[in-house]
Amino acid sequence: MDCEKPRIPANPADPGFYKELLDHMSDGVYFVDRDRRILYWNKGAHCLTGYKAEELVGRKCQDNILCHVDTAGRRLCREDCPLTATIKAGEPQEANVFLRHKDGWRVPVQVRVQPLRGADGEITGAIEIFRDSTAQNEARRRTEELERLAFLDHLTHLPNRRFLDMSLQTALNEYDVHKDPFGVLWIDIDEFKAINDRFGHACGDRALIQAGKTLAGSLRPADTVGRWGGEEFLAIVRNVNRENLEALAQRCFVIQRQTLVPVEDGTRIAMSISVGAALVQPGDTAESLIDRADKLMYKCKTTGPSAVETE
Repeated sequence: MDCEKPRIPANPADPGFYKELLDHMSDGVYFVDRDRRILYWNKGAHCLTGYKAEELVGRKCQDNILCHVDTAGRRLCREDCPLTATIKAGEPQEANVFLRHKDGWRVPVQVRVQPLRGADGEITGAIEIFRDSTAQNEARRRTEELERLAFLDHLTHLPNRRFLDMSLQTALNEYDVHKDPFGVLWIDIDEFKAINDRFGHACGDRALIQAGKTLAGSLRPADTVGRWGGEEFLAIVRNVNRENLEALAQRCFVIQRQTLVPVEDGTRIAMSISVGAALVQPGDTAESLIDRADKLMYKCKTTGPSAVETE
């Protein structure tokens, strides 16, 4: 995807100055009219979503193109849309949401909306500015460092098992000395073999990549999630109690359920995950903690329909 920023005209009196200035921003920016019809879509919005201006200008937000959801997985484009609230009330709105990238994965973004008014003061539409949330930026920085240290899984660009082993041992050492609480999420893609068998290994690889990106965006900046091996992922979440741990596990499940994987024929398939969540206990080793989380995860698969099990 071409996200190279254009040159900005030197003269602010040039009619193209402000458009080029907006296109130069890394933040996504778009304008809508009172009917939420998209009138302008900048280069930053293209880079963050995968959609070019010519694909979206003239379409309406309620077409649910970006499929905005909150952390509970509730769809916002047709119900609690910040743009609608701003246009109706004339007040700015802020929200943290997940949009769906054109290629299928979920992107966490911080959204700010301001009303647009005509010369008579009447509301004519709204402007939305959105950017990668902190977790996504932190994940990008961490990826660069992991790649340098050869701790990166080269398919998903998440931490690999070697790094997860080291991080888990560090968390256990800190717990033994300072009693800093933490937990682990053992995550498995449901029916992964069926995805491979029916749609091919290339589709299976895309499923792993999409799952990894969505999980990284669903957790907090201080949490660590990586690929353990195969279709299994491990997240190490710090400073949590049972309630916090369960809420994070549920968020991962709900947001992942909104992810779509592209297939060679142009269609997309949904995928789900099962999550086992275990809190550290006195005397735990890395093996015993992972074993408890693994058993909870398999309980999800055998008992259903719960996708999250927490001890």
